[in-house]
Amino acid sequence: MPSGALLLQSIILGLLLGGLYALLAAGLTLYFGTMRVVMIAHSAFLILAAYLAWWTNDRLGIDPLLSMVVTVPLFFGAGVLLQRGLLSRLRPVTLTMMSVLITFAIALIIEGLLGYAFSGTQRRIQLGYGTESFNLFGARVAVVKLIAFVLAAVSLAGLYVLMKRTQFGWALRATIQHRDAARLVGIDTERTAGFGFGLGLATAAVGGTALSLDTTIYPSLHWHWIGPLMAIIVVGGLGSVPGAAAAALVLGLAQSLLQIPMGATWAQTVFYVALFATLAVRPQGFFGGRLAQRF
Repeated sequence: MPSGALLLQSIILGLLLGGLYALLAAGLTLYFGTMRVVMIAHSAFLILAAYLAWWTNDRLGIDPLLSMVVTVPLFFGAGVLLQRGLLSRLRPVTLTMMSVLITFAIALIIEGLLGYAFSGTQRRIQLGYGTESFNLFGARVAVVKLIAFVLAAVSLAGLYVLMKRTQFGWALRATIQHRDAARLVGIDTERTAGFGFGLGLATAAVGGTALSLDTTIYPSLHWHWIGPLMAIIVVGGLGSVPGAAAAALVLGLAQSLLQIPMGATWAQTVFYVALFATLAVRPQGFFGGRLAQRF
């Protein structure tokens, strides 16, 4: 049996990981909710943002968190252009299938460009506070993990306020819930979908920056993230941001606790077990319905 200190350490780590996972998966729910697009390239954009954070820190001496002043609007604009210039032109009947192929190609292009620009050498941001930690109820918490969690929490809270309290958020929620009905009441669903797609890529800019604080990056790292992130949005309920957040916290905690008896590598199988269990038992997701109503 694990000691109390080890168990507490795993629980805290799991919650911190879950918060980060929720941010990383938020964009995927927006893509699918607004357009029924399966965005395979989302994780590639995460790694692209991580590389930009590393580059601005390594070459310009800028803290990665400050790099988001540039990367967030840049990624938002790229998302709007990608949706309006390419994905919106696909036939609705084949949109989901074709989006997988197109965004898969985009992921390969991003990986190739990163490999050309930075080679396949692993990179890691060297921060003055990168090795600092503090004591929390007897457990050691790394400062960079806490910063990543706070960044995720603030971003998701901002997304909640945007979706719940603004006119654009109402239009986006209506588009997610029923696109045809939203169009009938006068909502420009194409424009809303474009901004929603941009918002999804903006979360990738924030998530990639948070990921870079405590992760060694390399061009092909994005393949590692596709499976876990897809599992999170399926378990949470496709198109439900709060459902994905709840699933991320549960799966992050489960992964951390399973590392004690199984080790880090095997603990990651929790995502795939949860994915298959959801598809077999509750394909609509375990969290999406009720939470989406409150969102």
